[in-house]
Amino acid sequence: MSNNWALVLAAGDGSRLRSLTTTAAGVAIPKQFCSLRGGASLLEETLRRARQAVAHRERTLTVVAAQHRQWWGAPLRAMLPENVVVQPENKGTAAGLLLPLAHLVRRDPDATVLVLPSDHFVRKPAVLIRYLHQAVRLARVDPRHIYLLGLAPEEIDPELGYIVPCPDEATSSACPVRLFVEKPSIDLAQRLTQAGALCNAFILAASARALLGLYAARCPELLALLTAAAAEDAARVGEPRAAQTLYPRLPSLDFSRDVLEGQETLLRVLRVPPCGWSDLGTPRRVAETLNRIGGARAPQLIRSTHFSLADQRFPESCLS
Repeated sequence: MSNNWALVLAAGDGSRLRSLTTTAAGVAIPKQFCSLRGGASLLEETLRRARQAVAHRERTLTVVAAQHRQWWGAPLRAMLPENVVVQPENKGTAAGLLLPLAHLVRRDPDATVLVLPSDHFVRKPAVLIRYLHQAVRLARVDPRHIYLLGLAPEEIDPELGYIVPCPDEATSSACPVRLFVEKPSIDLAQRLTQAGALCNAFILAASARALLGLYAARCPELLALLTAAAAEDAARVGEPRAAQTLYPRLPSLDFSRDVLEGQETLLRVLRVPPCGWSDLGTPRRVAETLNRIGGARAPQLIRSTHFSLADQRFPESCLS
């Protein structure tokens, strides 16, 4: 248990949702710092799930963006300074995961890491948390493989990524992955879903060494550069000068497309039953999620200062 860590990804810009997350003053708030219906923000809900999964507040790392400091300062105030990794700018999910991972490995080379995006909504968190525990246990017993959580689709959505399990090799706990399909056509998404494909939620558990091995195979230069930057910045908590110098030169890479694809033999997927998960990636998806759960705000006894998505005006196309 002492080597279990959670790594929360909270550095995204949420650009696809800006039509909903822009205030009257014209300020776009990244969605992880917003609330769906009042109450806790999506980031705060994710941190709660992380603590329930790894049981150690001090073993949760959060990667955030330097330009978002006004929003992450308060929710992360209780975290150890060394557990907040500041990314100078957004260079895609590959760098967004690798930078905090490089910091973590310096502190605990034997870590088992649970990776959680912070901008998702989960209607039934107890269901998801049960599988988070299972993924971490499997990754500790089998440190060679990467354990992905595949969400049972609750709708056909061509804007999501899909994990296609190997059809003849399923086990009671996890099964090998045959391939990834990112943002297929609506017809292909329907065929994939009917064939048992799962939604890629970018939630995974693995040994830190296994994750670094993925980067070594597909992005060795990125691995070398960010590992060196993390080492240089280790003594300057909250002041990532080496990373600041490096980031403008980095390519923008996607973790699923540029790191995982082609390494399916190292991947395993756990099928998670319907738990009301949504990545809230578009205004339509937010509207549909609110419709499923009842779009009213949380009870007024919850004094929330967070920007609430439920209070925004949706385009007519999202409501039809």
